Amino acid sequence: MNNSLLNAIKNQKAALQQDKDLKETISKAWMLAWPVVIEQALATLSQVADMAMVGRLGAEAVAAVGLSMNPFNLLNALIMGISVGTTALVARAVGSGDREKAGQATGQSVVASFLIGIVLVFLAFVNSSKIMVYMGAESSVIPLGSSYLRAMMPGMLFLFIFSVCASALRGAGDTRTPMIVNAFLNIFHIAANYFLIFGGPGFSGLGVVGAGISSSLSRFLGAVCLVYFLSRSNKVLCVNWKNVTGNFDWLLFSKTMNIGIPAAFERVLVSTGHIVYTRLVADLGTKAYAAHSLSINAESFSYMPGIGFATAATAMVGQHLGAGDPKGAQRSGTISLLMAMSIMGAMGLLFFSFPAAFLKIFTDDSDIIKMGIPLLRMVAFTQIPECIGMVIPGALRGAGDTKIAVYTTIFGMWIVRIGFTSYFLKYLNMGLIGAWIAMFLDWAVRSVLYIIRFRGGEWKNIKV
Repeated sequence: MNNSLLNAIKNQKAALQQDKDLKETISKAWMLAWPVVIEQALATLSQVADMAMVGRLGAEAVAAVGLSMNPFNLLNALIMGISVGTTALVARAVGSGDREKAGQATGQSVVASFLIGIVLVFLAFVNSSKIMVYMGAESSVIPLGSSYLRAMMPGMLFLFIFSVCASALRGAGDTRTPMIVNAFLNIFHIAANYFLIFGGPGFSGLGVVGAGISSSLSRFLGAVCLVYFLSRSNKVLCVNWKNVTGNFDWLLFSKTMNIGIPAAFERVLVSTGHIVYTRLVADLGTKAYAAHSLSINAESFSYMPGIGFATAATAMVGQHLGAGDPKGAQRSGTISLLMAMSIMGAMGLLFFSFPAAFLKIFTDDSDIIKMGIPLLRMVAFTQIPECIGMVIPGALRGAGDTKIAVYTTIFGMWIVRIGFTSYFLKYLNMGLIGAWIAMFLDWAVRSVLYIIRFRGGEWKNIKV
C-alpha cells in the first residue's frame, strides 16, 4: 500500500515536471522566435517595397533584379557555413556556461568571413556581365542586371559580417538585438531606395542601380552596429578582438568549420540548384519569369515563422545538448516545429484564397498577375512540407548535424526538382505550372527525409 502511494506521488511529480518543462519550452521557443519573425517580417516588407518600386520600372527591371538574386544567394551560401558553425559552437558554449569560448568563436568567424568575403565580392564584381549571361538573361536585361550586381557587391561583404554576428547572438539566445538593428536598417533602406531609384529635388534617380546602392549602404550600417555591440562588455556575448587577432585558436576554428563546411556545401547545392532551376524557368520568357519571381516574393511572407522557429530550434537544441539534456533538445525541436506549422498552415489558406491580392502588392500588370495566381494556389499545399524543411534542419544544425542536409538536398533539389522541371518543361510543355509542381515534390521529399532523421535521434550523440 505504501509502495503504491509512493509510486503515485512520484508519477504525479513527474507529470507536473513534464508539464512545467513543456510550458517553459513553449515560452522559450516563442521568446526566441518572435524577434526573428518580426525581423523577417520587416526584411520581407523591405523586400516587398524594393520589388514594388523596381516593378514600376517594368518587366525587364524585375527580371534583372530577380536573375541577380540567385548568384547573390550563392555567394551568401559560401559564408553561411561559417555562420552555422558559429551558431552551433556558441549555443553549446553558452549551454555549458563558457561564454569566453563563445566570444572567441564569434570573433574568429567574423575575421574569417571578412577575409573570404573580400575575394568573393571582387570576383563577382568583375564578372557581373558574365554572370547575367550565364543566368540566361535576355540581351535587354543583361546591362541592367550586371549594373545592379556591381552596385550590390560592396554591401555583400558587410552582409557576410552582419550574418555571422547575428548568427552568434542568436546562438547565445539573443534574437532581439539583430531584430532591433534590422528594424532601423529596413526603414533606412526603404527611404534610401525610393530616393535613389526615383530621385528627388535636384536628383533624377538611378533606377535599378539605385536599389543596389541602397542595399549596400544599409548592409554597411548593419555590420558596423553589430560589431560595435559585440565589442562592448555585455552579459549575452562579448568579443575580445585583441585576443582574437593576437591568439587565433585554430583548434576552435577547425571545430567551427567541421560543422560549417557541410552546411556551406549544402547551401551551395541549394543555391546552384536554384540557379539551374531559374535558368530553366527563364527560358519561358521575360513575362513568365517576372510572374515566377514575383510569386516567389509573395510566398516569402510565409517564410517568417519557419525561419523564426528554425532559429529558436537551433539555439535551444544546442544549449540543451551543451547542458547535457538530450531530452530537452528533442522536445525543443518538436515544439518549435508544431508552432511553426500552425502559422504556416494558416498562411497557406490565405495564399489559396487571395492569390491576386498578394501579387498586386508587386505589380499592376494583368498578364503577370494572371500567370501568378495558380502558382500561389499551389504554394498553399507546399507550406507544411516547406515548414518541416526549414525547422527540422534548424534543430539538427543546433546539434552540429549538418551532413544530412547535403544528402537531402542532393536528392530533393537536384534529382527531384531539377529532374522533374526539365521533364515537365521540355517534354510535357507544362510551363510555369510544371516548374512549380516540381518545387512542391522537392519539398515533400525533403520533409520526409528530415523527419526520419530527427526521429532517429542519432544527432543527439554528435560531439562538437
